Amino acid sequence: MIKQWLMAMILMLGLVLTACGSAEDSQTDSETNGEEDQQDQETEQVDSEEGRSISGEVQFYTSQPDADAEQLVSGFNELHPDVQVTIFRSGTEEVISKILAEEQAGDIQADVLLVADAVTFESLKEQELLLAYESDEFAHIPDEFIDSDYMYAGTKVMATVLAVNTNDVAELPTSWHAVNEDDANGEVIMPSPLYSGAAAYNVGVFSRQGDFGWEFFENLSGQDVTVVQGNGAVLQAVAGGEQAYGMVVDFIVARAKAEGSPIELIYPEEGVPVITEPIGIMNGTDNEEVSKAFVDFVLSEQGQQMAADIGYTPIREGIMAPEGLKTIDEMDVLTSDVADLLSTREEDKQRFVDIFGE
Repeated sequence: MIKQWLMAMILMLGLVLTACGSAEDSQTDSETNGEEDQQDQETEQVDSEEGRSISGEVQFYTSQPDADAEQLVSGFNELHPDVQVTIFRSGTEEVISKILAEEQAGDIQADVLLVADAVTFESLKEQELLLAYESDEFAHIPDEFIDSDYMYAGTKVMATVLAVNTNDVAELPTSWHAVNEDDANGEVIMPSPLYSGAAAYNVGVFSRQGDFGWEFFENLSGQDVTVVQGNGAVLQAVAGGEQAYGMVVDFIVARAKAEGSPIELIYPEEGVPVITEPIGIMNGTDNEEVSKAFVDFVLSEQGQQMAADIGYTPIREGIMAPEGLKTIDEMDVLTSDVADLLSTREEDKQRFVDIFGE
């Protein structure tokens, strides 16, 4: 009887000690979790305060439309209100001419550059005018759109498409060669590679394709084609009914169509050339910290969603393309080796001039 009583007491004591230990463990876990949560909150607060404490000036050179560049800067300033961003905007070729003139004078003013195509950035890289920066945001960008030395990275996907005025074209074409048909004579407009980086890239790519070559452009010259400075002028002419067909970047056509213009964009069956409007930092910048913050923002989820809201196809994975546009995975892309395009860019532009005139 005494033995049974002792056994019962030992069992009860064990249960009490186990319960106390569990309670103490639970309390310790709770206190530890609480401390970790507080540390996380403090870290987030420090990160936020550090982000908002960034100050300085950034000279932002770009070929984006004025309104889009200003909206991008506005979004950046919501996070970094103490940074003053000054925008210089023009066509890619004029932007680069300005940078090279500044470099010749020994004082490049630009801190961050965002222009049309990778070929342009390859040229600057070759001249050692770019600063290497491996942004954390690169983890969410496809590798093929990031320079292997981290000198630049794409910011969006922009295809050159065939745009038509639906009041003037009854049957929508499916091929690029529609611009060389009889009914397109005098009705075709395109941007100049002497001004537009996208156009310069397109000339290089089309001229190297078996289905096109320089013969495609020679035939176009016999079609009384209109050559204007940039893509915006092409869009305006087609949407306004001055021209029936235009070779133009896709996003501005989709935007005009959504706003009610009688225009349609077509991804021709042969495929489309694609540019990615890369971004990079100029070597020797006096504003490296804020320049890196600006690049991070453009490639961040917030920056890429803003690009999509404006109407661009984002380059960051996991963000949908705007309505009416195809993603890179849905396009048949016409490509050519970037190094080859760079080595012959000036020759290609001169041949274009020989065909179409200044």
